[in-house]
Amino acid sequence: MYSEGSGSIAKDTVIAGRYRLGDRIATGGMGEVWRATDEILGRVVALKLVRFELAHDDQARERLHREARAASMINHEGVVAVYDFGEIERDGAAPIPFIIMELVDGPTLSAETKGAGRLGTDRTLMILEQTATALQAAHDAGVVHRDIKPSNIMVTPEGDVKITDFGIAHAADATPMTRTGTLTGTAQYLSPEQARGKQATPASDLYAL
Repeated sequence: MYSEGSGSIAKDTVIAGRYRLGDRIATGGMGEVWRATDEILGRVVALKLVRFELAHDDQARERLHREARAASMINHEGVVAVYDFGEIERDGAAPIPFIIMELVDGPTLSAETKGAGRLGTDRTLMILEQTATALQAAHDAGVVHRDIKPSNIMVTPEGDVKITDFGIAHAADATPMTRTGTLTGTAQYLSPEQARGKQATPASDLYAL
């Protein structure tokens, strides 16, 4: 169950009549990610939802919606797959949007580098190749990620990488969420055009990579 007073959700809560929550596996500024079981298809997934205290925030809600939409446009093994999108309805309160994603049972690339230190030439080139190939698929689908960084790249148990977190991605046919002159992305990986507040392009993702 969830408690509107505490603004929290509990393990074993069933979302949308099918997704049973397991453990919470990550928390960020706008959302949190839970391990969940799809009781209809019998598979383990990741459920990402907007934090309860931000449910009234239109930008946070729209960001999650765009993440689901952008990622679902891309069909590539190097991009975390999105399976479903919905909202948790609450009496007298704003609904909480959520997305159901492929669960990657592994660390982020940032966690791997912190644990392993220097990755070595072969490992680095493999990561670059796989990430660049996934970005090509995104760009071919008309999606610019705009926030490529080690913490947005997941590492599978086999050592392969998958891009995640399309929360500020820009689709070619989407209405911009940010005005010209507004910075989007993470400072350490911003391309020059993003730093000047201009529109990100596929080249911006490659600069970050």
